[in-house]
Amino acid sequence: MTNLLSARDVRVLADSLGLKPTKQRGQNFVIDPNTVRLIVAAAKLEGPQTVVEIGPGLGSLTLGLLDAGHRVVAVEIDALLASRLPDTVHQFAADVFTRAEEAGEPEPFALVHADAMRVTELPEELGAPTALVANLPYNVAVPVLLHFLATFPSIRQVLVMVQAEVADRLAAPPGSRTYGVPSVKGQWYGEVVRAADIGKNVFWPAPNVGSGLVRITRRETPRIGDRAAVFAAVDAAFAQRRKTLRSALSGWAGSATAAEAALTRAGIDPRARGETLTVDDFAALVDAHAANRAEDGDAGDAS
Repeated sequence: MTNLLSARDVRVLADSLGLKPTKQRGQNFVIDPNTVRLIVAAAKLEGPQTVVEIGPGLGSLTLGLLDAGHRVVAVEIDALLASRLPDTVHQFAADVFTRAEEAGEPEPFALVHADAMRVTELPEELGAPTALVANLPYNVAVPVLLHFLATFPSIRQVLVMVQAEVADRLAAPPGSRTYGVPSVKGQWYGEVVRAADIGKNVFWPAPNVGSGLVRITRRETPRIGDRAAVFAAVDAAFAQRRKTLRSALSGWAGSATAAEAALTRAGIDPRARGETLTVDDFAALVDAHAANRAEDGDAGDAS
């Protein structure tokens, strides 16, 4: 059985590296094995899967995923942490590597030393990633999450630990106070739910805020539509939350009149605000705006 990292193990590893966690990279390491087991269980991964883990740090969650029988592709930007991680997983999960060798299978772990926001390909020997499970650095959590969902459509299940406030925003329903850009963009890909709360004391160093687990189950059928165009409309709608959509979308549509025409065509009240629209509403809005522009162009050609 794989030995998960204890609080003492984490500190010993950190001391051996001369590591001092930095806020700049959002480094807060999980020191509680039970929390690691909770995260792995909350992911609800059925059968052995290829899991991409972003920001593995010292390897606490990596070992939990290997212990559960999954293959792990770890993406780490920090050179110091990346240099130590392979030795850690081989030391603490030796039985996992032994079983893979005896079965004639590839090693169940691969490391990618890179900035997660720049990763567009992953090692092929473990297969395409089918899940993303990570304790995401708080300062880049949403951009990294959306980048991987867009870049790797093979990812069907996501479980990420993020700052509690970010977790609330990601899982917020339309009309709620916390509903915004992360909510809509996350829901473009699938169902987003708040899975659990995580306290501060399971980390070293302890963060100033609580954390939350968010699970995303990707839609069986990908959405039809121009994702970039929909996301541009979402950004515009929430850039000035207090304004009506007619006003907030005037720059996006070209004018307040064009915004109102698109909203009306999509069946949306121009006096409404962005937080009342679902992701389907935004998609309908983009389609309506494109149709209006096409008709205006046809009318101009005819004249």
